[in-house]
Amino acid sequence: MKLHELSPAEGAVSKGFRKGRGPGSGNGKTAGKGHKGQNARSGGGVRPGFEGGQLPLYRKLPKRGFKNARFGKVYSVINVESLQKFNDGDVVDSAALLAKGILSTVEKNGVKVLGEGELTKKLTVKAAVFSASAKEKIEAVGGKTEVV
Repeated sequence: MKLHELSPAEGAVSKGFRKGRGPGSGNGKTAGKGHKGQNARSGGGVRPGFEGGQLPLYRKLPKRGFKNARFGKVYSVINVESLQKFNDGDVVDSAALLAKGILSTVEKNGVKVLGEGELTKKLTVKAAVFSASAKEKIEAVGGKTEVV
């Protein structure tokens, strides 16, 4: 069997129904939209959740939970495997990461190093935060981690 020989099961596909076509179809003239009103107009209808001007349910219910958006720390995140691009003995900081193209921008709270992947080179890595596994992998190959 080839791709061009595939077809849907018998009766699985019905022909598209064309609205607003002639007498006898039962869907001529107003095409099932009734007479006048917002829903009969082109582009008519209301947005989801609209209750005809009554205060909608989603505005009546209280807000729940804690949002730390204003005070949370935002880091540029990299993994240990991306440090493989550097040469043995290099000092890796945010400027070096930008120069190598590993990061396009550095977030205001600095760089966070995570432990995904493997590292074989001895590097001195300067970053704001290190995950436990990242620190372990960098120091296992003889490198150093410095919190900036």
